[in-house]
Amino acid sequence: MKNLILLFSCLIGPLGFAQNATIDHLVADFERSKAMSMEYIDAMPEDQFNYKPTEGVRTFAAQMLHGAQGTIGLAANGTGEAAIYGDVNIEQEASFQSKSEVRRIVAESFDFAIAGIQNMDPSKFDEVVVRGPYNVTRLGWIQKANEHVGHHRGQCAIYLRMQGITPPAYKLF
Repeated sequence: MKNLILLFSCLIGPLGFAQNATIDHLVADFERSKAMSMEYIDAMPEDQFNYKPTEGVRTFAAQMLHGAQGTIGLAANGTGEAAIYGDVNIEQEASFQSKSEVRRIVAESFDFAIAGIQNMDPSKFDEVVVRGPYNVTRLGWIQKANEHVGHHRGQCAIYLRMQGITPPAYKLF
């Protein structure tokens, strides 16, 4: 009997580790993305948060808030957690446009995603969640959350450069 239990533990143990490793990797990616986003926010002078390079594009504050809104919504789709800020369009909320508020909300969006990922059951990563025309796995929604915020943070690099500011260095690991 002891041999059977040992054999079972040896077979099942690595599966549990691999599932936890996925969560650990996702959390590390979101923590790194959060750190980069905070550095971008810190790099832009407070009086330039309403700056936009040309008409028809978002301001710096709106870009960062849009990224945060996407992080919240896409991560909620993946984790199953109820999205914070509900139906509020945080990108357009006038009271959220200051440097301190952008910093707070962006941090909060990452904290929401990270907590949701940490609380996930890894066996649910392959479940498909339908939102509009999109049929995506829970893991796919989480990956899109980080991809989306990276896209908008990348746009903010141009905003910083147009203000004569070198964007913060990329953090690969």
